[in-house]
Amino acid sequence: MPEPATATAVIDPPVIAPGKRRGHWAAVWRRLSRSPLFYVSAALLVVMLGMAALPGLFATSDPYDCDLSGTLADAGAGQWLGRDLQGCDVYSRSVYGARASLGIGIAVSVVTGLIGGIIGAAAGYFGGLVDAALSRVTEIFLAIPLLLGASVLLTLFGAGGSGTWTVIVALSVHGWPQVARITRGSVIEAKQQDYMLAAAAIGCSRLRALARHVVPNSLGPWLVVVTTNLGVFITYESIISMLGIGLRPPTISWGQMIHDAQARFLEAPLPLLGPALFLSVAVLAFILLGDVVRDAIDPKIHS
Repeated sequence: MPEPATATAVIDPPVIAPGKRRGHWAAVWRRLSRSPLFYVSAALLVVMLGMAALPGLFATSDPYDCDLSGTLADAGAGQWLGRDLQGCDVYSRSVYGARASLGIGIAVSVVTGLIGGIIGAAAGYFGGLVDAALSRVTEIFLAIPLLLGASVLLTLFGAGGSGTWTVIVALSVHGWPQVARITRGSVIEAKQQDYMLAAAAIGCSRLRALARHVVPNSLGPWLVVVTTNLGVFITYESIISMLGIGLRPPTISWGQMIHDAQARFLEAPLPLLGPALFLSVAVLAFILLGDVVRDAIDPKIHS
């Protein structure tokens, strides 16, 4: 008499991870859409990015059209923020300065996000000697303050002022360790979840598991720190330009304008307050956006 067929239990891996991710990011978007701060920060960023992309829509006068007869002129006659020491329209130069300041901030955030994300993910996922070696390298760079390290590089390779790419490289070299540490921690947490055991049970390779499961599920903290760093790096670009080791003319940036106006601030405050206001609004918008994204992603806040 033939033996009855034995039912074999087929345990599918919890490939609910992609579905969970879709549900998670849909919940994140719902939280963002309910936050008034999200719309405020988004509106400010749209305006600032519009200035950087199409400055002619926001300022009709040429920022390089300077008249020495109007040196340090007060606001009025279409000049909302007066004129600087060279007789240039402060408002127009502040609008055109958004391109360099925002461009550098976004570029450095992207570069440091990629470098720190790759290094942190590799260290957290592979562990062992890989983690030890990459962690020591990260700690070496963390021991050097970002502003100090970037200033040294710019002084060595950009004497008398620096170009846009020099500033981006100098800030990127010292700006990635924080991203790497946060990414490493989130990857270590993600790889200990049950879906990683299921992926190993069906013979999923380590690189495939890293790309398919670990990286998407640890993307939240990485996204938060990269978004917040946008405002941080815009500030750092302005600081090094204020110190006279940043961008050189004819490039216009907010930090460079503040550097040029600080010596005569008491005599004519508008040439300094104008770009400082634009800088503050841009940094505030990015910081608000980073806070809103953090609150929407962090499961401890929305449990």
